[in-house]
Amino acid sequence: MKFAKIVFRIAGIYGVLVITPLYFLFNTIGRQDPPPVTHPGFYFGFVGVALAWQIVFLMIATDPSRFRLMMIPSILEKVTYGIAVIVLYLQQRTRAPDLVLGCIDLVFAVLFLMAFSKTKSS
Repeated sequence: MKFAKIVFRIAGIYGVLVITPLYFLFNTIGRQDPPPVTHPGFYFGFVGVALAWQIVFLMIATDPSRFRLMMIPSILEKVTYGIAVIVLYLQQRTRAPDLVLGCIDLVFAVLFLMAFSKTKSS
């Protein structure tokens, strides 16, 4: 259970640190990685949902046994983003820095799966 606490706490803190600045980088992203974002609702919706998941990770870290079943959608959240970024990179529709972030999510997915298997239900 200690492993799960550490993994989910690190994931949650890392995610909050990486995602929160996106609220303030809307126009910058469009300039650095054209074209500009044309659907702010999708952009801010993604940022909000992603940030909410970081809070879920921090909650899981408080009591992994109690929140063990929430580890399953947590794994799915990490896998879907990681795979999407890899596919987009292979299609040359995104850049290498995005690929790095997607691979970090896949590493967390593996760690979440390990945490799930090591944690007993309460």
